Order: sequence, then C-alpha cells, then structure tokens
Amino acid sequence: MLLIKNGYIKPMVGQDIENGCVLIGDDGKIVAIAKEIKEEAGYEIIDAEGRLVTPGCVDAHCHTGLHNEAVGWEGRDYNEIVDPLTPQMRAIDSINPLDESLPEALKGGVTTVCTGPGSANVVGGTFVAIKLYGKRVDKMIVKDPIAMKCAFGENPKRCYGQGAKKAPMTRMGTAALLRELLFKTRRYMEDKANGKNPGFDMKLESMIPVMEGKIPLKAHAHRADDILTAIRIAKEFGVKMTLDHCTDGSLIADELAEEGLPAFVGPSLGSKSKIELINKSFSTPAVLHEAGVPISIITDAPVIPQQYLPMCAGLAAKSGLAMEEAWKAITINPATQIGIGDRVGSLEPGKDADVVIWNEDPLVYLGAEANITIVDGKIVYRAE
Repeated sequence: MLLIKNGYIKPMVGQDIENGCVLIGDDGKIVAIAKEIKEEAGYEIIDAEGRLVTPGCVDAHCHTGLHNEAVGWEGRDYNEIVDPLTPQMRAIDSINPLDESLPEALKGGVTTVCTGPGSANVVGGTFVAIKLYGKRVDKMIVKDPIAMKCAFGENPKRCYGQGAKKAPMTRMGTAALLRELLFKTRRYMEDKANGKNPGFDMKLESMIPVMEGKIPLKAHAHRADDILTAIRIAKEFGVKMTLDHCTDGSLIADELAEEGLPAFVGPSLGSKSKIELINKSFSTPAVLHEAGVPISIITDAPVIPQQYLPMCAGLAAKSGLAMEEAWKAITINPATQIGIGDRVGSLEPGKDADVVIWNEDPLVYLGAEANITIVDGKIVYRAE
C-alpha cells in the first residue's frame, strides 16, 4: 500500500481537500481519498509537503509514440499516404514505447493519451488509449480501438489532390469518399446479416465498429464549414463523432452547442502555418464552454510536445477559461469524452492510481513539472 499524505488534493470531482491523503492499493487502484487516513504498518509513505496532487493528465488527441523524436522521416509512422481510405491501419502497430517523448510526458504530468494516425487520409485508421509507461504497447493499452480517424479540409486535399493529382482534390471529394466508405460498410454488414457471405474486406471490417456505434469517428476539422460537414455526415449515417481541433469553433459555438458533440480544442500554440488556422486562439475553449459545448484541450503532439499539455490549459485559463474548467479539460473531460472515464481522469476509489504530485501548479507557473508521477500505483518518475 502507498499512502500520499499532506497534499493539496484536487480530485476533479467533488471538493478539493487541503492537507489530504490518497491511499493506493497493491493492485494499482485508488483505495481511499480523505482528509485523514490512518497509517498502517507496511505502508510506503510519501509526504507531499503541501504540494498540489492531481490525477495524471489525459490528452484526447495526439500522435505520441507514432512520431519518434529526433529521427526524421524514418520515425514518422503516423500517415500511410498511399490511399486516402485506410481504416485498416491500427495505431498500436506504429507506437514505439521507448521513444523519448513518453518519459518526457510523464515528467510533465501526462499519464494517458489517445494517440493514432495523422490527417493525411480521409480515413486514416484507429486510435488507441494508452498509458505512457511501459516497454510493450500491448501492456500499456487502456482501450483499443477507441476511435476511427477521419479528416476534412486542407490536409487530404494537399496530400492527394495537390501531391498526387488524385481524389480528393476538393472538399466535395473528401466528403464523397467518406460517404462511399460508410455506404459500402452498411451494405457489407447487411449482406453478412442476410447470409450472402460477401468476400472478406479488411477495410469494411474495420469500419463495422463505427457503424455499430462502438467507437466514434474522430474528425480532424479546423474550418467552420468542415466541422459542420463532419457533423452532417455523422448524422446521415447515425454514427458517433468527436470534433478534433475545432479551430473555428468560436465562430459557430451556438451551432455546436445544439449538437452536443465533444470538441477537442488545439493545438493552439505556435504559428498559423496554414489558412485554415487563421482563427487559432487560446480563447476558443472558453467561448465553447460558455456556449455549453463539452471541451477538452489537446496538444496534437508532436505539434506541441506532449509534456506541455498543462501549459496549454494554463494559457486557455489566461484567455478566459475558468481555472477549474481548464483543469477538467486535461483530466476528467478527455477521459470521459474518449470513453475511459471509468478508469482515469479523476482521483476516486476504484480508479487507476495515476497520480501526479507537482512542484508548482502547472497551470499557473510556466516552469512547473511533476515532483512525482505515479502510474497504476507505481512511481515512474521522481524529480532528483
């Protein structure tokens, strides 16, 4: 058993506890959180000395592990740019758990990510939720698959229309290719159900969980019209969807609030490197939240290095998002919105013991980082 005492506990559900305790079981789960927990013989004790104690941060959209740091082209394993429709690709087959970005993220208090293919393709393959500690991705999985990546706007047009002079060259082409794949999947499923025994099609098999509502489409969309096109197609086929990036979200916040879909906002730091980022701003999370849109803040790592997720939440708070909501946008909100809120995202009995003891509040102090990071009850990082 591991007992953290004398911490300022921010559980993300319920009230904060000043000078509180967190008890972690040998099974890597949280046993109790309280103002006082009696020390027993055999407990390992960590005195937080008044430091902030939170759940590990969660990023709802990144490419961590599929992009290898300091390698160049050989380490870019997130876009299969040979076919605009590649739903059969699986993030787990590209993740390198030994890449240096993972321990850097743990040092920055990020313990769980939803990571997967990039946005070159109209449909790029499945995302997976993983813990960021381990040697073998199979043992790091929280949920797989967790979403099917699709992309709207500039990237598929550039990679195929401009780069290869083939479809999609237009936004019409992108939408048509996605619709065709969904239509074919629906017919494939009907044929299987009616005993027609269609020939095995790995692409269509991969799309069945989307059509059955088991996983959402994870829609890369920056521009307002692209966001609304994504929603239109999701409604046409009755599939679930998350709105990833949502750069123009503040322009259509009222429309998005009507739909109720989660918006994963970011990456908001850095230059406006293409035209569809013209409205990129750290004020977008606040505008969306005030309109009633469920929000999370994302890094899109490596666009923003994974360890700077808390800093992004702090910049959103500086730009108008309430501090408590900024914390939720990198913990319980993404965990819930990607479907793993029963395990991570808050400090509650029965949940995974992913805990960070901070040297300073990372949403307030730029130089803040983890003093201790715990994943599944195990100390995986301790500041020297």
